[in-house]
Amino acid sequence: MSISHTGAGHEGKPVPSVTFRIRKDNDWASITTEQIFKGRTVVVFSLPGAFTPTCSSTHLPRYNELADTFFANGVDEIVCVSVNDPFVMAEWGAEQEADKVTLIPDGNGTFTEGMGLLVDKSDLGFGKRSWRYSMLVKDGVVVKQFIEPDKAGDPFEVSDADTMLDFINPRAKKPDQVAILTRVGCPYCAKAKALLTELGIRYNEIPLGHTKRSQVVRAITGEGTVPQVFINGERIGGWDALEAWAGRSKKAA
Repeated sequence: MSISHTGAGHEGKPVPSVTFRIRKDNDWASITTEQIFKGRTVVVFSLPGAFTPTCSSTHLPRYNELADTFFANGVDEIVCVSVNDPFVMAEWGAEQEADKVTLIPDGNGTFTEGMGLLVDKSDLGFGKRSWRYSMLVKDGVVVKQFIEPDKAGDPFEVSDADTMLDFINPRAKKPDQVAILTRVGCPYCAKAKALLTELGIRYNEIPLGHTKRSQVVRAITGEGTVPQVFINGERIGGWDALEAWAGRSKKAA
């Protein structure tokens, strides 16, 4: 497999002038690079292929997760480019629920080749695909690029959403990572969710059935009751602990 590319020197240069063929409302449509980039600040990340492991588990989801923070820091749009056909990109976007990222199919690899980042992955049966990278584009000119190092395989070290956001604003406030274990009919679970909502904290709820709830909760927390709240990797605990945490947070603010 050839992993050499020539894209490292594109900072300060305009993006290639390309017309992309896309699917819109179940029909064919076109969108140009001028429409995407002219007079706008756009974050672009490109990856080897839709539905591939790193792209689906980390690369696209994290950009979608941080999208509102990017927008609050001057970014007009986040664009994901891949050398895939429009049907595949549309289905991948729907499967990933990536509603805050615009998925652009570079079906013929024209844009990627113009960026100097088209590589040969024929040994994997992929043919020509994009090398993984991200870039910040202002008014059609590349301001900053993060290109993955030339290594065998599929390195994912610098083109991630957090690296790009840190470049744009190192002090940007990222959304809290919140999960809550619950069960149906639990009044304290309802109170915990209401409190999180009142605090403006978005959370991921993990509802547990009655049969295995106690086993699952004990395995994770050492306790047998719900709710159990986790914030940014820290276990807060049940309703009383969450209420106390919220009180401390309000005082600190």
